Amino acid sequence: MFELRKYNAPDFTAEEFVNAPDAVFAASEADFTVPEGYHATTIFPEYFKINGEWVLAKESRMDCVVVKEKDGSLSVKEFRNIKKGDEVCIGRTENGEDGIFVWPYGFMPKSSSENELFSFRQRRSRETAFSRDYDELYELLKHEKEHGNILWVMGPACAFDHDSRDAFGKLVKNGYVHGLLAGNALATHDLEGAYKRTALGQDIYTQRSQFHGHYNHIDTINKVRSYGSIPAFIDGEGIDNGIIYNCVKCSVPFVLVGSIRDDGPLPEVYGDVYAGQNAMRDCIRKATTVICMATTLHSIATGNMTPAFRVMPDGTVRETYFYTVDISEFSVNKLSDRGSLSSRSIVTNVQDFVVNISKGLGL
Repeated sequence: MFELRKYNAPDFTAEEFVNAPDAVFAASEADFTVPEGYHATTIFPEYFKINGEWVLAKESRMDCVVVKEKDGSLSVKEFRNIKKGDEVCIGRTENGEDGIFVWPYGFMPKSSSENELFSFRQRRSRETAFSRDYDELYELLKHEKEHGNILWVMGPACAFDHDSRDAFGKLVKNGYVHGLLAGNALATHDLEGAYKRTALGQDIYTQRSQFHGHYNHIDTINKVRSYGSIPAFIDGEGIDNGIIYNCVKCSVPFVLVGSIRDDGPLPEVYGDVYAGQNAMRDCIRKATTVICMATTLHSIATGNMTPAFRVMPDGTVRETYFYTVDISEFSVNKLSDRGSLSSRSIVTNVQDFVVNISKGLGL
């Protein structure tokens, strides 16, 4: 039976916390700018002393600032969302000296093994055995299906194969997908797979290139745009399979954020990168488990927006689980370097990964 690790809150009765000063806030003098000496947030739980009480900033993300609202609550905001007059937290120390305390050990009590000066295989690589990771992930997903929110971040590789498209569709239908973040390419090639049975012109099962196959993805985009939306295209063309199809039919929200190289793009794709980032963050705010697969830039963006904790509606603090899956060691280790308490990396082909997860869950 899977159990979440209990959060160990700081002991604010200790003398250094009792004697610490209140956090200092200064008004921003212009939109989009903050006062000198501002405090930049991390992915960890952060507390701010206000009127003698230590207060947790409930919704955080990396490289933002803390604003004290008129009602006394704390908001974590991107620099681009700062308005003139916003009260921004000031201070560069994080151990209470400035009324700011960053707590990275809430879910990670120090063990004797952490004091080992030398050991092999500290990084995750193609030589790593991931059997235990899969077993733990199966149990986590079963728990999160009932008690959490599972957010998937996907690159187009998952749409290039018949079996991985089918496997992910089963995950959606069986309640293991609560949100999806991707780009134009994932949706385009997945819909191409349903509409033309190809992805980038190759048969999704045999991987053989088809005659004039290089037209297929732009034909698909053109047809979707003629309908005005992805759901209208699915209904109008009788689409009955795939990643996006199952998300639409199961009312699973998806956010598609474009890039400078996009074809088309599809109607639902955000062309404004900041509007897209806002939409991504709305999904991330709900997520308790995030799984990023074969999309380095989307994964890094998601990682930067995902705190290592989540404050639940009942006020409890729980861990956010964060997985990165890619056949490239560089990609998964790049995400591990973001410093997450819970970031796990798995080096494998993402198509095989999705199929294994589906089978491991008995779907």
